[in-house]
Amino acid sequence: MDIKAAYELWLNHAGGDEDLINELNSINGNDNEIFERFYTDLKFGTAGLRGIIGAGTNRMNIYTVRRATQGLANFLNKKSDNPSVAISYDSRIKADLFAQEAARVLAANGIKAYISTELQPTPVVSFAVRELKTDAGIMVTASHNPAKYNGYKCYGSDGCQMTDVNANAVFEEIQKVDYFNGDIKLIDFEEGIKNGLIEWISDSLYETYLDNVQAQSVNPSVCSGSGLKVVYTPLNGAGNKLVRKVLARIGVENIVVVPEQELPDGNFTTCPYPNPEIKEALRLGLELSEKEQPDLLLATDPDSDRVGIAVKVEGGYRLMSGNETGIMLINYILSGRKQNGTLPEKPVAVKTIVTSKLVERVCEKYGCELKNVLTGFKYIGEQILLLEQKNEQNRYVFGFEESYGYLAGTYVRDKDAVVASMLICEMAAYYRTQGKTLDEVMNELYQEFGYYINRTEAFEFEGSAGMQKMADIMSALRNSHPTEIAGFKVTTASDYLNSYTKYLATGKEEVIDLPKSNVLAYSLEGGGAAIVRPSGTEPKIKVYITAVGKSEQDALVIADNMVKSVVNTLGLS
Repeated sequence: MDIKAAYELWLNHAGGDEDLINELNSINGNDNEIFERFYTDLKFGTAGLRGIIGAGTNRMNIYTVRRATQGLANFLNKKSDNPSVAISYDSRIKADLFAQEAARVLAANGIKAYISTELQPTPVVSFAVRELKTDAGIMVTASHNPAKYNGYKCYGSDGCQMTDVNANAVFEEIQKVDYFNGDIKLIDFEEGIKNGLIEWISDSLYETYLDNVQAQSVNPSVCSGSGLKVVYTPLNGAGNKLVRKVLARIGVENIVVVPEQELPDGNFTTCPYPNPEIKEALRLGLELSEKEQPDLLLATDPDSDRVGIAVKVEGGYRLMSGNETGIMLINYILSGRKQNGTLPEKPVAVKTIVTSKLVERVCEKYGCELKNVLTGFKYIGEQILLLEQKNEQNRYVFGFEESYGYLAGTYVRDKDAVVASMLICEMAAYYRTQGKTLDEVMNELYQEFGYYINRTEAFEFEGSAGMQKMADIMSALRNSHPTEIAGFKVTTASDYLNSYTKYLATGKEEVIDLPKSNVLAYSLEGGGAAIVRPSGTEPKIKVYITAVGKSEQDALVIADNMVKSVVNTLGLS
């Protein structure tokens, strides 16, 4: 079907959402606007759907949600008898509507749909899948994207994001579904409630979730009486209730919430890009911190699976990177659990390959096995599953990625800003009782292990010629690995597409037991590293640099030189 015909079909048959109908009418005769909405379908992958909210096959709307859910329903009904699905949503525009539309489709296909009564953090869906023993989960969220986006994330029966194999199978089912010829089954939402195929999730599940979060505490009583003061912002998202509840449970009494960002608001008027990695998103929190003078500023993203912090320093507040927060947390968990006798005999931690190598040094100190996985928290969840299959899940102590995602415990299989917020505050209270700030704690770790500077650079390539250029760069690098970077000898070259690590001094090779991915990684003498990979969603090559120095200034100079060296090696200068 051509684009114009697709538009006419939607114009004549779409209904059920006044905004959608008005948008279709408003673009009548505007070929460019019609093209943008109908030139392709939203793609369904391991992260489900994500796109701009609006009318058309290339937008997030009730029809693309219904179609995706019908494909999911067909997949589940072929795979299981009497399947069920847990559904929730965050503060995104139309998120509650999309969640209910998904429930209507599932129920019409004979699939039990458990749906939350109000917005909830993403990790709650992962927990609900496991607690309710459903076959899948749906979270309506666009994470930390701008307000115009929404999304539809799918989980498997283990609580992990859907695997590549299952996502591809669901996508095949979706492609068979027509929007308007009756392929999509639908019942009235209230009818689904009455016949029991749609059921509201009981509030008791959220209390059980919080019980599991609280169980990850290392020093349960340390917050009470510590005097810890926190400024918190949920960035108008889903973290407000559960984060504050768990902090109250552990005795954090002095919490000041950023008023403009306290209540759910999918327009995100105070932070156009609601990502705690970005300083601008924390502007109001930092301004309130200057007034309130807390020990730390805590910020969770709209679906509350990521958390960022700023800590008090002389003259202001220091934004901590995702790497730094994760390093402090794993050091706190390992040292604290060793001290109180709760550290397992053979502890296991997990990080992604682009996360700081400083974690390796911390884990070595405490005899903790460290597993490296590909970028994406589903791979961390997969490692927990592998331990669970051997009945060794209690060995898992912590997992994190540099993009502000953390998880302690095995009760969920996705990053969880609720447990991370609890542990960050507990950690801050613990060190506060020792007269230390988190800034001082981080600096002590640098002094003990060396100053690790992590930097990410992205290089853009436009058009089809740019895509070919990217492919040529990766091919050339793969065929001739560099022997030195910025004067540091390359000790190993890892090719994740061809699944090997080569020791350059001896020529010895080891197999990489991970899914194939177009990534090249180089370890350097002195502890540094460089990783090169093309972006999976944008026409960019990304370079991740780890520089190690005796001082912060030393490490910064090394990082600058490494970036220049890699740029020259790739022929980007």
